[in-house]
Amino acid sequence: MSRATGLLLITGALLGTPLGVSLGAQSAEPRALSARELTGIRSAVASEPQWSPDGSTLMFNSSLGEGGLWAVPASGGFPTALNVRTGGTTFLGSAQPEWSPDGKWLSYVSTKSGTPELWLSSVADGQERQLTNLGGRIGSYTWAPDGSAIAFSDDKLGNHDIWTIRIADGHLRRLTNGPLLEVSPTWTPDGRQVVYVRLDSTWRNHDVLVMAPDGSGPRVIVQDTGLFDYQAGGAFGPAQVSPAGTHLLFRSQRSGWVNYWVVPMTGGEARQIAAEPANQSGARWSPDGRDILYLSLQNGTQHLRAVALAGGVSRSVASPSGMGMVSAANWSPDGRRVSYVLASPTTPGDLYVVPFAGGQATRLTNSDPPAHIAQSLIVPEKLTYRSEDGLEISAYLYRPRGLAVNEKAPGLLWIHGGPTAQFSDALQRDVQFFAMRGFAVLLPNIRGSSGYGRAFEEANNGCWGRCDLPDVLAGVAVLKTLPEVRSDRMGITGTSYGGYMSMAAPVFAPKVFQAAIAASGYGDWVHTVAEQETRHVKLLEHEFGPLSRNLEKYRRSSPIYELENLETPIMLVHGAATTIPRSDASRLFADRLEMLYKPFVYRTYPNENYYISNRENTVALLDDMHGFFTQHLKDGAVHGDARGPRR
Repeated sequence: MSRATGLLLITGALLGTPLGVSLGAQSAEPRALSARELTGIRSAVASEPQWSPDGSTLMFNSSLGEGGLWAVPASGGFPTALNVRTGGTTFLGSAQPEWSPDGKWLSYVSTKSGTPELWLSSVADGQERQLTNLGGRIGSYTWAPDGSAIAFSDDKLGNHDIWTIRIADGHLRRLTNGPLLEVSPTWTPDGRQVVYVRLDSTWRNHDVLVMAPDGSGPRVIVQDTGLFDYQAGGAFGPAQVSPAGTHLLFRSQRSGWVNYWVVPMTGGEARQIAAEPANQSGARWSPDGRDILYLSLQNGTQHLRAVALAGGVSRSVASPSGMGMVSAANWSPDGRRVSYVLASPTTPGDLYVVPFAGGQATRLTNSDPPAHIAQSLIVPEKLTYRSEDGLEISAYLYRPRGLAVNEKAPGLLWIHGGPTAQFSDALQRDVQFFAMRGFAVLLPNIRGSSGYGRAFEEANNGCWGRCDLPDVLAGVAVLKTLPEVRSDRMGITGTSYGGYMSMAAPVFAPKVFQAAIAASGYGDWVHTVAEQETRHVKLLEHEFGPLSRNLEKYRRSSPIYELENLETPIMLVHGAATTIPRSDASRLFADRLEMLYKPFVYRTYPNENYYISNRENTVALLDDMHGFFTQHLKDGAVHGDARGPRR
């Protein structure tokens, strides 16, 4: 690469010293890392790495330093900056960097001109060009095989449609104009057709269609039902045409698990390629079309596997040694090598390359924290327990560290968002923060979580906070069995749906929790339908049905209507938007608590949307949370770097 300059900013992170972490004197024993130290542990790889067309280099977006695009030799070597600052958060929260088919351009999505637009950067001289200027939101895009055009989805005209733009002269063409979401365009290998996905009005059903590059002659190849797509097409993903142009690969939950299926491009009967009780994602055709790579997530651990198109038993390509997550896998252009990112509960993600035929993997980046940081990270334990109806619940346990002699730890239940999501073998910086400070933390994948089959995922439909609450309470019982835990000091926290459950559990199960912190939560689902963005409304309609016919269900799952029962001090936190506020859900909850003289703390953090993500606010939030939980679960004995709760 001819533009490799400016290494100073993130060299340490790529080679082993995360940006923002002091190298100071190394401690001989594990210690409680500060919130700033923990948030400084980051992966150098912030997007799916992309192979250069000649197979010599892998390119990725980095979140370290000033960000931008970086490249590293595929055979190993020093990562180099490409001097491309992608800048700004896009609709999908990623720059989506890609090489042009001839390797002359780097493309990406950026909001640096004000709205998400497609940009090009010349590999030869670094000159940048804004390719689109639509003023809408770009969802996803793909290059035509000959590099002459890009197909993308955009909502400029009020709904996501498929567009193309010519590289030579910027000529735009809108290919679809229906009332439904039309997203995830891909090209057939000969460049003569565009494949795309159309969601129905419920976002539960998907049609995969093919049309000419001028939008004419659209034809349905396959229809899929029952996979709710909270990400407006992102969960179903793009349907991918085989290199020979004969088969279509798509994601479906029709077997009861989210697995991959193939169907002839001419239509007909779909065939499951590698049936297994696991959630599959990230599939990719091999360049010769003989094999398919895919990620397999089983009870929080994610493996990389491959299966032949002809059928047969799949095989492992890359797996963690113990707990871990393999992700972001891609074929080299010649199909002989595979790149992937590997992370674990104590390490951020790094980029590796392995021969597809088997052999030793080569590590291309090193985001490992320095030894004095790494030795303080806690390895969680995986366990299962039974809820009151016998349903098996999987969970992660972070045992407390730093307890004084004869001291017992408070317990914390940490609930994930979604609820159709799950805890996995990933680095949990916020959980580490509390376990290091003498809290026993349990992260359960309660019913409604993904990754355990469709029946488990749908087991809390229409009864949020009610039928999944016993799984939370059974988790409390698990913590109380631990000899190092104080059974009369239990707290609960989480973000989004976890924030909701941290509002609901103390109301629907009084006296169980002695403190609760609800981050970016929702206490009134009736209000949410009227005030929230479309994807949240679609989720509620999927889970509860239309509000007009199911008002009682919405109210029964909304703790704001039963706040008289609350006996637990609660802290409500969320981001404060600098533009249009996304939600006042926590504010409404706080107002109702004030009216009833209930104990609470209400705190907002600036320059965010409803959720808290930037580093400075995260540091402040963790310290504020520690102060609150210490006050109510440790009899006010604040230790370390924590500050008391702000009122």
